[in-house]
Amino acid sequence: MSLNPSTGLWPASKFGEDVIIGVIDTGIWPESPSFSDHGMMYTSKLPSKWKGTCQEGQEFNSSLCNSKLIGARYFNKGVKAANPNATLTMNSARDTQGHGTHTSSTAAGNYVEGASYFGYADGVARGMAHRARVAMYKVIWDEGRYASDVLAGMDQAVADGVDIISISMGFDGVPLYEDPVAIASFGAMEKEILVSSSAGNGETRGIPLHNGIPWVLTVAAGNFDRTLAASLTLGNSNDEEQQRVIVGRSMFPLDAWVKNETLIYNKTLSKCDSLELLSQAPRAIIVCEDTGFLDFQMRAISSVTNLAGAVFVSKDPSRVEFEFMSCPGVLISATELATVIDYINSSDNPIAAIKFRQTVTGKEVAPSVADYTSRGPSPNCPAVLKPDVMAPGSLVLASWIPNDYTAAVGTSTLLSSEGFNLISGTSMACPHASGVAALLRGAHPEWSHAAIRSAMMTTATELDSSMMPIKDVGRNFTAASPLAMGAGHIVPNLAMDPGLVYDVTPQDYVSLLCSMNFTRNQIMTITRSNMYDCANSSSLDLNYPSFVAFYDKNVTTGAMLTHRFRRVVTNVGDGRTRYEVKVTAPMGTKVAVWPQSLVFGKKNERRDYYVDITYASDGEGMVSHGSIVWVEESGKYNVRSPIVVAPTSGGK
Repeated sequence: MSLNPSTGLWPASKFGEDVIIGVIDTGIWPESPSFSDHGMMYTSKLPSKWKGTCQEGQEFNSSLCNSKLIGARYFNKGVKAANPNATLTMNSARDTQGHGTHTSSTAAGNYVEGASYFGYADGVARGMAHRARVAMYKVIWDEGRYASDVLAGMDQAVADGVDIISISMGFDGVPLYEDPVAIASFGAMEKEILVSSSAGNGETRGIPLHNGIPWVLTVAAGNFDRTLAASLTLGNSNDEEQQRVIVGRSMFPLDAWVKNETLIYNKTLSKCDSLELLSQAPRAIIVCEDTGFLDFQMRAISSVTNLAGAVFVSKDPSRVEFEFMSCPGVLISATELATVIDYINSSDNPIAAIKFRQTVTGKEVAPSVADYTSRGPSPNCPAVLKPDVMAPGSLVLASWIPNDYTAAVGTSTLLSSEGFNLISGTSMACPHASGVAALLRGAHPEWSHAAIRSAMMTTATELDSSMMPIKDVGRNFTAASPLAMGAGHIVPNLAMDPGLVYDVTPQDYVSLLCSMNFTRNQIMTITRSNMYDCANSSSLDLNYPSFVAFYDKNVTTGAMLTHRFRRVVTNVGDGRTRYEVKVTAPMGTKVAVWPQSLVFGKKNERRDYYVDITYASDGEGMVSHGSIVWVEESGKYNVRSPIVVAPTSGGK
């Protein structure tokens, strides 16, 4: 994320001081050191705008709140109505699942020295906006999640005076007027409260993204350049001249070193799919072939006690998602397997060692799009390109409840290590973006919710650390589409000073709704007000910092289609300046922008421009993408908006 305590967005925002992040989730573990106010030295115990409270309940006293965790409430009328005879497991804001504690600490946790997951990813843990205040609104229960509780929790957060709402959940397959997140976030937007939400983890199950809501920030998940590792040493580990070392992936939780054990590989045992055969094997480190059933192999190795360890193989380890490893194993690539087999075949006495609890950073090209993150277009509002941005989501270390099992050794489970856990999902990406939004609110209290979102989008990067297009793990490492990562990976320091922003009013959103064939009652269900009208309905002119144009892949007449868009940008950078447009047209399209230059005489001045995207159905359902970049004359600002041309359903 490139945040620096000395320069950039962190000091400019005072690390988010007095910005209030309301988290809608499973509750919170208030005793976690991430929610201590130790060393914070706030100028006031509570921000003057704060109207919330620390609601008492089961195992939760009001004294558990402090200057960091300033509020905690719980909402259970929905879950009680659905389960009238049930006794709630924990009838308070206390977290019993860990999810809410994790997301809250990611967004705004205090400094915690010596954090790790059983020795992996060790260091100082801190939230994105670690001087921001946290307020928890528990709406998810062990007994279930209900729309009415989510709606009530979000409405209360708005009433309490939060600045940012972070919600790492969503409702699949519901229209906007039945989606409690859409309804409640509209009310938040009217108060200029940015709602940051997760895109969902449904890609591997074919489920499109949720929270494709025009007035929220929708966040996809990416991988980053940290590897939780173990080193496999071929040869005597005491003889450095004769050994070869392969660094692979592992999350085996013990501080162990499987040292100088026999290394075996044979076609019968190395499928690692027979408990009977594995239990009869000699004590050794066994090499398991890539059968495509890694989880089963890990469970099999964990179930026997005679083996010293295991080497697992994947064609591409970076595509493998696992959140624990209960056996002393290491995952290597198919290329590295060839090295291992060569060593075994050339040695009279092949031995190896595995050393665990290693963390490697900066070696992999990053970021990349996680394979699980749900893709757009949004099924409930395809006219707005979603997701918006991407943030770190895979194996994120953050606080966890201490009474939950987070690792295993063999068939034995282990409690949370030092109160931290590593988990993956867009739920983890969302609070990263929420924290950045809080920092931007601190640096620019005058900005609207749309300006904050715009700044994050137009300064996001589409390039990885090798300066090549970000790759999509779920698409065989091809260049990622904005339907997977939005405008790209967020770059907080650039977002602080974006040059231009795209602002949006509540009426603008309603004009979009009016183009969606909703009834008046359905629109009013969302707005909960009759103050808006449908005089200027449009599906193309929402002032959004991205563009999407659809075609029917079943129509192959070759007829050209043209979509015209209008946008308005506000100069929030230097006063007098000039921007020139740079267009990268999606493959097979023509993109015309006029005017091709925008001249501003002063700060906060606005200029509009038009875009024509001309294209045809290719009959193949292909997705193509490009961009429009407004380049400031001195080169200081590059204000980029993605363009996507896609079929109305599906796409490749």
